[in-house]
Amino acid sequence: MCGRIVHRGPDAEGVHVGPWIGLGQRRLSIIDLSDRANPPLSNEDGTIWIVLNGEIYNYRELREELIGRGHVFGTASDTEVIVHAYEEFGPDCVSRFNGMFAFALWDGRQRRLFAARDRFGEKPFFYAPTGRTLVFGSQPKTILEDPDLTAEPDFAAIDAYLTLQYVPSPASAFAGIRKLPPGHILLCGTDGRLRIEPYWAPPAPAPSSAGREMLRRRLRDRLEEAVASRMVADVPVGAFLSGGIDSATVVALMARYSSAPVKTFSIGFGEPGFNELPFAAMVARRYGTDHRELVVEPGDGALVTELVRHYNEPFADSSALPTYYVSALARSEVTVALSGDGGDESFGGYERYGRVRAWQAVDRVPAAIRRAGAGAVRALAEALPDPNLGARMERAATMVEADLPERYRLQFSTFKPQEKRALYTPEFRSKLAEPGAAGDLFLAANDDPLAWMTRHDQRHYLPDCLMVKADIASMAHSLELRAPLLDHRLVEFAATIPSGLKRNGHEGKLILKEAVADLLPPALLDRPKTGFGIPLAHWLRTSWSDLLRATLCDDRAARRGIFDPQRLALMVDQHLAGSRDWSNRLWAALMLELWFREFID
Repeated sequence: MCGRIVHRGPDAEGVHVGPWIGLGQRRLSIIDLSDRANPPLSNEDGTIWIVLNGEIYNYRELREELIGRGHVFGTASDTEVIVHAYEEFGPDCVSRFNGMFAFALWDGRQRRLFAARDRFGEKPFFYAPTGRTLVFGSQPKTILEDPDLTAEPDFAAIDAYLTLQYVPSPASAFAGIRKLPPGHILLCGTDGRLRIEPYWAPPAPAPSSAGREMLRRRLRDRLEEAVASRMVADVPVGAFLSGGIDSATVVALMARYSSAPVKTFSIGFGEPGFNELPFAAMVARRYGTDHRELVVEPGDGALVTELVRHYNEPFADSSALPTYYVSALARSEVTVALSGDGGDESFGGYERYGRVRAWQAVDRVPAAIRRAGAGAVRALAEALPDPNLGARMERAATMVEADLPERYRLQFSTFKPQEKRALYTPEFRSKLAEPGAAGDLFLAANDDPLAWMTRHDQRHYLPDCLMVKADIASMAHSLELRAPLLDHRLVEFAATIPSGLKRNGHEGKLILKEAVADLLPPALLDRPKTGFGIPLAHWLRTSWSDLLRATLCDDRAARRGIFDPQRLALMVDQHLAGSRDWSNRLWAALMLELWFREFID
């Protein structure tokens, strides 16, 4: 099992086997580089053992507190802090940790496994009850080394993936393998009974009565604390630097706490609409960083199949590719890098928030009239000779009569409901008798649409998509990636900022921009938001066209029984001809078929 994830920990390997338990870990050395800190670690009498993936940022403060309570440490590592915190506080210790982590701790006295995952799922934890054992690990491929397990697809999870572009927790793409949700603990005794309980959830909005200026100052203080705490390491630390506000803010604050130039790393593309290198360079010049840039080319598609191998589950966020490249670039000089992940969810940055809120205007029309109008639009759409226009009109009709969660689902979805109806084979639909795993994601909305959407993304999209992308792409190169904007104290404070200070009709991150205005170039603050995307539509029509057609239009894909072969081939033809942009759908289908070939066939 350890041999399957050497890339996640190239520096050391440790195994502990005892009555009832076997623990193994590959180590990426970050804190206390000595051999005595190699995993697994234990308490003084060897009754408690632990393996940890990640970091506890407040380990120094906790260590001092625990020493004051009489605990004796044998290392200077953050891992050992968890052992003694568990001895002192039991499973409640997890609420005291500020960090990104997935750990498994064996309590020999109580014959109990205690595992936990950090609040935002920055680090993964998969597990599988086999009937005889509980098997767990950082990736499904480690778990599948167990002889009691076989790789079988979970079709409901695949249906959810085709909606969301990722497999939402607690499901995985493999039948019988589950994910421990973020902000949860797992307890399992030798009787095999599992208890999975939450210890934290993204905070509900609690608007503060403080004035705008006070909130702005407090926000700046929280940002500085979050960045400073994530710069602690016994190895070189750098930062990803895009052309956006979030990563630029992290770099600007790092420069304040660093005695040497911050090492920064940026990725660009030859296509001007996707190239943010000039904006990243502005920040690098302003703070005199030791800056590295790389312009990415699509290649022949070999990296696409490499990504499938690393991600273990079908994963269709195409920004995984630039994240993979920038991680490789950073690892050539540092072992730890800071990123700007998390700002959009706390401060209303995504453009989809504005698009969904704009549909609220139609809610002034009585529901009965809206339903009648939507029905008329659908009837017209069916009579139109242009199927593309008809599909857009049908989606507009749905938006008119839907509530907030349904509008958000439609805005967010990769494959829309009507596209699934047309594309899914009867064979695949027959395997989806139960509601898909995506069903629980879209909960009832509260009165504040922006607060509901941001909290929804903090609970689902952020941990199950963005953090998966970041963890897998970075650890593929043995790079630890830290996200200061996901400091839970910062996120909890952001929940007290009224939505009107975060986003107006067309612009997000308002108060964040005000809080860091003195740190960033005006051109960066004023530019519209762009995602960390790739020229996917163009690359699928050019460099990756052979891979696309050869994978999705052959007999092997047809026998898979997921998509109607003729309809899928038509989508490929339309995209390659330039008559319709199906890039996001085709990319999701491509990554799914390649996953089947890599892990199931």
